[in-house]
Amino acid sequence: MYRDFGTILIFALLGIVLVYVPLLIQRLVAPKNPTPDKLSTYECGEEPEGSAWVQFNIRFYVIALIFLIFDVEVVFLFPWAVVFDELGLLAFVEMAIFLSILIVGLAYVWKKKDLDWVKYRVKYGRGRYSGIIEEKPEGGTVGTS
Repeated sequence: MYRDFGTILIFALLGIVLVYVPLLIQRLVAPKNPTPDKLSTYECGEEPEGSAWVQFNIRFYVIALIFLIFDVEVVFLFPWAVVFDELGLLAFVEMAIFLSILIVGLAYVWKKKDLDWVKYRVKYGRGRYSGIIEEKPEGGTVGTS
């Protein structure tokens, strides 16, 4: 009985050692030469603009979640397609129901316009977008020129 717990303890300790020993070695061996270039934020080769503590719009997360949902669901189609001939009519009907649920979900997301990338108007642009003038729904303009 205690032998089983000993095995678990050994695996736990081994896991801790395998995580922390490389981090310790890296801290001891790595060169420490912080320069302003090394400490600055890297943004695809462009100079950083503004604070790094900006709040991202929720649409980034919504689009990412929608992509993940449909991407993971498509993964279920591949094993089904490989053995489709062996499964018969019942598997076809089940997959048709599964795909219809996905299509209803896609239609719902599309109807709510969650797939539209630009959903709102920027009242006051900042940085390189400060000169953009956008149309308001009433026909006027928003922003500065």
